[in-house]
Amino acid sequence: MRKPRTLARTALAAGAVMVLAACGGNPTSSDSGGGGGDTASGPSAAEQLYEEIAELSGQERRDRLVELAAEEDGLNLYTSMNADMVDAVTEAFTDEFDIDVSTYRAGSETVLQRILQEQDANFAGNDVVETNATELMALQQEDVMAQCASPERIDEVPEAGKYEDWVATRFNLFAPSWNTNIITDPPTVWEDLADPKYDGQLALELGDYDWYMALTGYWLEQGMSQEEVDQLWADIVDGAKVVKGHTVMAELMSAGQYGLASSNYTYIVEAAMADGAPLETQPYVNPIIARPNGGSCMKTAQNPATAMLFMDWLLDEGQAVLADQAATPSTVDIESELIPVDGQQLLDEGAEWSQRYDDLLSGVETIGG
Repeated sequence: MRKPRTLARTALAAGAVMVLAACGGNPTSSDSGGGGGDTASGPSAAEQLYEEIAELSGQERRDRLVELAAEEDGLNLYTSMNADMVDAVTEAFTDEFDIDVSTYRAGSETVLQRILQEQDANFAGNDVVETNATELMALQQEDVMAQCASPERIDEVPEAGKYEDWVATRFNLFAPSWNTNIITDPPTVWEDLADPKYDGQLALELGDYDWYMALTGYWLEQGMSQEEVDQLWADIVDGAKVVKGHTVMAELMSAGQYGLASSNYTYIVEAAMADGAPLETQPYVNPIIARPNGGSCMKTAQNPATAMLFMDWLLDEGQAVLADQAATPSTVDIESELIPVDGQQLLDEGAEWSQRYDDLLSGVETIGG
């Protein structure tokens, strides 16, 4: 008997039938392998393999997974990586192991919706999921994933990226960035964003309520009162501008429409810098707000050895591939302190924090669309 839907499933699964139809999926297909989410009868075949391989390490583990993967039927990956990134990752994995990868790429919410619908329909669509923390926390809540990556590789990931059923593969790092032709005295702490000297030069991103939530929590943990934090935010938005989209935020700052961006993703800014934009992110303001993106194997995986092999590889050789795509690999040595965006808090309280952030930005001038 299947367990009842959780609140997350009820809220996020709506419309998933349309997603499946658009992508050609057939959740009632008779060749689904009986791989739905019902694990009440005991561990699935995939879980049994994950437990067996967990006994191995190093080259012995890699060799055994390669041997078993050769007997399987490729890899089914669902991900919200951007198109260039997923192409680079899957091509490198195929080149290394001669394994075909079938990819479904969409926004993180759509990826979640598809998985939930397929699980409800007893259809084993994907072997691996790689997406944002909030959606992974929703899947963890549904108990449909199994931690399958090598403990040796997980040990190299900072605590901000370690979770019960999944592990960070990359981070989106929120940090101030600035146009070096305009800003000669950049902020050194987050509180500096409230300095009146940045009035007219500071931009905030319209949808960064996760950054807002994490930074608010950090200030409260540092001993500020709620009143002090609220005043600090009021001072930050006083004289600020609002921009929709992180790429647009970097483009407009490169063009000189403002000098300082409060919370752009470092990889976007650094990619613009590589193309010659007069921007800078370092020295990073401490602590860096980090939102993990991660991956895991499905309990219903039809190709479980290949799923394990992919996760091990993505946390090893695949980290260089992610870095080549300007992503921040989860195992990279970041010298700054990381404050994670709490995925569970975002799942539970995201609507509230989104509304609070909208209210904070109400009346602030929006530029660039």
